[in-house]
Order: sequence, then structure tokens, then C-alpha cells
Amino acid sequence: MAERLPQASRQRRGKAMTAAAGSAGRAAVPLLLCALLVPGGAYVLDDSDGLGREFDGIGAVSGGGPNFGASLHILKVEIGGDGQTTDGTEPSHMHYALDENYFRGYEWWLMKEAKKRNPNIILMGLPWSFPGWLGKGFNWPYVNLQLTAYYVMTWIVGAKHYHDLDIDYIGIWNERSFDINYIKVLRRMLNYQGLHRVKIIASDNLWEPISASMLLDTELLNVIDVIGAHYPGTRTVRDARLTKKKLWSSEDFSTLNNDVGAGCLGRILNQNYINGYMTATIAWNLVASYYEQLPYGRCGLMTAQEPWSGHYAVEPPIWVTAHTTQFTQPGWYYLKTVGHLEKGGSYVALTDGLGNLTIIVETMSHKHSRCIRPFLPYFNVSHQFATFLLKGSFSEIPELQVWYTRLGKPSKRFLFKQLDSLWLLDSGGAFTLELQEDELFTLTTLTTGGKGSCPPPPESQPFPQVYDDDFDVDYPFFSEAPNFADQTGVFEYFTNIEDPGEHRFTLRQVLNQRPITWAADAYNTISVIGDYKWSNLTVRCDVYIETPEKGGVFIAGRVNKGGILIRSARGVFFWIFANGTYKVTGDLAGWITYALGHVDVTAKRWYTLTLIIKGRFSSGTLNGKSVWKNIPVSFPKNGWAAIGTHSFEFAQFDNFHVEATS
Repeated sequence: MAERLPQASRQRRGKAMTAAAGSAGRAAVPLLLCALLVPGGAYVLDDSDGLGREFDGIGAVSGGGPNFGASLHILKVEIGGDGQTTDGTEPSHMHYALDENYFRGYEWWLMKEAKKRNPNIILMGLPWSFPGWLGKGFNWPYVNLQLTAYYVMTWIVGAKHYHDLDIDYIGIWNERSFDINYIKVLRRMLNYQGLHRVKIIASDNLWEPISASMLLDTELLNVIDVIGAHYPGTRTVRDARLTKKKLWSSEDFSTLNNDVGAGCLGRILNQNYINGYMTATIAWNLVASYYEQLPYGRCGLMTAQEPWSGHYAVEPPIWVTAHTTQFTQPGWYYLKTVGHLEKGGSYVALTDGLGNLTIIVETMSHKHSRCIRPFLPYFNVSHQFATFLLKGSFSEIPELQVWYTRLGKPSKRFLFKQLDSLWLLDSGGAFTLELQEDELFTLTTLTTGGKGSCPPPPESQPFPQVYDDDFDVDYPFFSEAPNFADQTGVFEYFTNIEDPGEHRFTLRQVLNQRPITWAADAYNTISVIGDYKWSNLTVRCDVYIETPEKGGVFIAGRVNKGGILIRSARGVFFWIFANGTYKVTGDLAGWITYALGHVDVTAKRWYTLTLIIKGRFSSGTLNGKSVWKNIPVSFPKNGWAAIGTHSFEFAQFDNFHVEATS
């Protein structure tokens, strides 16, 4: 990089150049003391006139390991509500009115793992969907305000009682309507249970109408601690600022985790505060651990989507996050002197009030920092020199540690690299950075930063072409079977106490009514599994319909959609019904019928279904006997295997087998 400095500057700088990359083939990074007269902006960092807003942390939605990787300050988890919430369903702790189970799903485990790594990590809970019984027949969680508040309160109490987890913040309803009276009832319910320390964040949607509602209602203003907005584009609104409440970007990012996604994150982590006074930013999502062909594939800070191989990838957003998280903590304060650089980019500075200072400078270009949303107006970033002057209590700082990232071409790419420290003893508290586009610098008094490393992960492998699961797990660690991804409904390990034989341990669909939905859940339940690229495959499974007359189950192949698009999934679906009929359809909804007829099927008996798809034809058997054969299937060409039920009904599955030949 030094080669781009003017020749005269090289000759004049002498001993003023104090930082070097320290890696083979890398020239000295141009950090110059202000004794050099170079063109560019000058930026004062001063606490003489007081400090800015309190910093509340950087987090991710479902955390962190201090000074190793992302080192997150906040972990936000979904309060499972049995409904589809983007890439799958998460089970509720109360499927039914009299049901309570605080060991379903993975969020409890995730929170405990996060606490092991960072005991001070802040925990947040937010519902996306709610179990159907709360709606009393309506797709609405505010039918009985006390009941919904009780439901949320039990989740908080259960987290403490069963897992020793203290929930710090609780939300209302993700990206959906809020009810003013519900928020007040929730606060009273929490207080009644002695949960005064649990703070309320609202409304996890837009800045309005929650901000205006708070200004018009003193009680509402008093019970809400934080206003959280999603994907604010680094901007806030006047009403939100007038509330004098903490402002958070409580969901942001959700962008492919390549260098552009890293640039998006680097830009918003600074500019959410500079432009919008937001003191926390929470990325969706923490780890991309779901089938990549589901919506928003690889939109996590890192990728771990092959549990069968153990392969994972530590992506660039991890290290962009570390530039802030490793050198700040909640309770630090931003300086008032933060802002934009003259030729594009931005800088923030934070202090713990005890003499420590952290400065983060970013020069992310428009092209390489576009988030998936909202629209980003064009701006320009160009080569520049930026001189920083440390004033006030920072004027005597003798040394700053330097961490550096450059995104872009692999040959010029550096991720969270520690450079030589910068000595300021003879500089009058001034230094100059030479900045190119798509760079990130952290300059800090803290010496505790670290780029963690692990042994290389296992090699990436496709999903096994032959896969079996008999669900014979007596005491499962998780409630759901590995690799199955529930897209509507909830499929859980189940023990048939009255069946001592082959089907004592099964997988059961456990919802008997439609949840209060967040997305367009299907009207059938479905769980997908396997390799989306599969085309020719055989799926076999033992099935058990529990609902007489109206019940039905299916197995499927080449299922081509999931997540929020599940309702329109195509594929080849082989259904049997308790009324003695079967059907073959080309879609989950059942609009495209390939075949139908009668079979000897009733409820409360086990049957073995087999679906064979090869090329443009498919066939099916029941208990080994052909039911239909060589039905043409031209679309889709590939997709997952799946199991499911006709409606929200109890049904069981056992001895699942899939074999793919291509």
C-alpha cells in the first residue's frame, strides 16, 4: 500500500511511519503522524464537552466468545410459537393450553452455550408466531391480553427455573402489529412476577407508529425501555428521538455473508449511530445453519449448514463485527465527536470513561456495502488522508493498537489483522491515516484483541445419498430429529408407551391446530430433509394416522420450496387417508392431481409407504404392493425429500429411509 504514497511523502515521513503489516509481501500500512502536512480532513476526538449516548452492544438473532471471534454482546432468540418464521418452524414451550415444556427446540441450548463463552451476554426474547390456542379461533395474539402476557411471562420464568438464564429484554410481536394495552398488561404481569429487571423493547418493526404512540401516552412511554426498529437504513425519525428512549436497530443485515455482506455490516455498525443515534445493532442471523436453498441462504455471520459433515466457514462478517465488539462493551459511551469522512466513509469513537478509547474507521464503498434492504442511495468513497486529533482526556494517550481489514480482491484482502501499534508520544495526540475504499481500521488503547483460530473444519460433503433414521432415541438431547427441517407443523421425538414393539420410538407431528402465523404457513404440515439437488430418489417411511376418517399423511420427493414460500411448494407427494383413499399430487396444496383412488387404509394402523422417482416418471407402493406406477412428472427436476400430514393433526412416522441415485 505504501507504493501509492507520493514520492515526496515517502521521503519526508522518516521515522513517523509507525505501523507495518508484518506479513510477507505486505508493505508498511500508511499510518502517519500529523507532523506530515498532507491534504485531507482533520477530525477532533474530544470528551471535554461531555459524551454522547451510552453504547448498548452489537448482537445477532438466533453468542459470542470474548476476544476470539465475533465476541457478541447481545443474543436475540425467537420465542418459538410453532409457526413458520422464515426458514422453518420453532416449537413453542406451550403447544396447548395446559402444556409446558422448557426443553423443546435449540434456543435454550444456544443461550446456555452463549453464556458459557460470555457470561455477560445480554439475552433478548421475541415472538414471531404464537400457538393457536392463544387466538381462540382468530389469527391474532391480542384476543386475550392477559393470556398472551402470561404465556410470554412463563417463557421468561422457565428460562430461569430450568436453565438459570436471566432474560434481559422482551419484545412484542416481530414485524407485526402492536397493541398498546397489551404492552401495558405485559409490564404489569412481569412486575407482578417480580421481573422488574426485564426491560421491554417495542415494536421490532418501523419507527412509527410506536414512537408517536409513546409521545401521546405517558404510561406507554414509561413502560417501554427501548424502541427497536428493523432495517432502518441507518436513519431514525424525529418522534423516536423525542421520546428520549434508547434507539436500537433490533434487526439488520440479513445479507449474503460474502465481502459485500461484510461491507454492509461494517458500514451500518458505524452509521447506525452517526446517522440514527442507534446504540445497538442486531444482525439477522447469527449462523446460517439451515439448508442453503431456503430463503436467505447463507445470510448469517458465519455458515454451518452441514451437520452431517461438520463443515463450517468463518465468514468475513465475523471479523468485521470483531472490529467493534472486541474493543467495546455495553456501558461504554460514544463520543459526541463522531461523523462522516470528507471523501466518504465514517468514524466513531467510544470510551469506558476510565481512560480507554476505541476508534473505528470505515470506508465501505457503495458497490461493496449494499445490504439486502433498504435501498441504498448512491455515495462516493475515494482515496483520502484523514488526520485525527485526540483532545480532552485522550490527549495524553501514548499508544494505540491497530487492527485492519480490507475487503475485495482475495490478493489484496486482509481480515482483522493486527498491525504494529501507533506511538503518539511526540505527536501532540495526532495521527493521519491513508485510506482507500473498503477498509476498516480499529485504533484502541485496549491490548486484549485477538483473532481466534481453530483447527481446519472437516471437508464439505453433500448430504449422504443413503440416509436412515429409526428415531430410536430413549432420552433425546433435542426434541427434534437431526437434519429434518420443519416448514409447517412441529415434528418431535415421541415414545409410544403402549407399543412395546417396533414402533415404540417414533417421530410425531404434534400440532392439532393452526398457530397464530407470522408467515404464509401451509395448510398441511411438512418437514423436509436431504439434498436439494436430488432428482432420482426412493423415499420409504412407516406412517401412522391418528385421526379417524379425516386424517391423512404423505411422503414426498423433489420438494422445491420451503421457508416463507412453503405454501407454494411443488414436488411429488404420495398421500394416504384414513377414509381409505390415496392421492398423488404435484404440489403440497393438492391443486395438481396426478392420480387418486382407493386403498385399504384406516387410522390407528401402521403402513409402509414407498415413493420412487426416476427421470420423468414416479411410482408408489403401500406395504410393498404397487398402488400407482410410471406417472409422468416433468416438474420440478430436483428438491428435498419430505414427510407430513394433511392438516394440523397428530400422526407418526418411523423407519425413514431415503436413497438418492443422482
